[in-house]
Amino acid sequence: MTKNVKQQAGEAKHPLEDLVRMDRIPHIWCSGCGIGSVFSSCLTAIKNTGIDYSKFAMVSGIGCSGRGAGYINIDSFHTTHGRAIPFATGIKMANPDINVIVFSGDGDLFAIGGNHFIHAARRNMDITVICVNNMIYGMTGGQVAATTPYLARSATTEAGNPESPFNLPLLAYAAGATYIARWTMLHTRDLADAIVAAIHRKGFSFIEVLSPCPINYGRRNKEKSIDTLKNYHDKTIIKNGADPVTLDIDYGKGVILGKFVDIDKPTHDEKYRKIYLREKE
Repeated sequence: MTKNVKQQAGEAKHPLEDLVRMDRIPHIWCSGCGIGSVFSSCLTAIKNTGIDYSKFAMVSGIGCSGRGAGYINIDSFHTTHGRAIPFATGIKMANPDINVIVFSGDGDLFAIGGNHFIHAARRNMDITVICVNNMIYGMTGGQVAATTPYLARSATTEAGNPESPFNLPLLAYAAGATYIARWTMLHTRDLADAIVAAIHRKGFSFIEVLSPCPINYGRRNKEKSIDTLKNYHDKTIIKNGADPVTLDIDYGKGVILGKFVDIDKPTHDEKYRKIYLREKE
């Protein structure tokens, strides 16, 4: 059907089109990649909050997931490698009324950007951090990441990764995050609901989202996207409130999903105002 025929037929727009910079579509994500599904869940969550779009800002760093800030039709910032969280911190401190979302990948957030993540969680910055974890550096050639499984192959570990990966929810918990959840790109509704909850609450919220990288991880490890999706469906266990110590990614034992931490603590902005602006509780 031609464009003119579609217009004459009154074809409905995509329900998320108002949140997408359509002039930048089609996107660059590879076939079989899960980032588009995660991004869609994030857009759905933003819409479902009922908050005016002018009250949002999205920040991302460098990497495949970092392209999200370039596609979303709200105030957004595509920042330098590993520095998404410092930019987000500055936005939140300058304007505490803005709902700041960091949308980036495991390499950007937990390798070069790891120290920034730790200190933002420690401060309980009132931001929402969504980490698309595909367990590898997808955009820059498939190098080993801080989340690459033990013995998995990458461009820099051709014989297998000799190192143990981070347990991201445990790291977030130890650093002081006050909301922690994990889902996969297959659990789109659960993920969208988690993002809505994270946006509405105060404090540092962290959501890990497992997602396949068919090109740089899948090919090297002989794992097709459909195999990864089967693992997400068959070998995951929803267990809200699980101890973060038990959240290593091991499909032999079953990977635990759900909401693990949801506690209240004063945010950085609240403590700052109390001490330096002498605001009463």
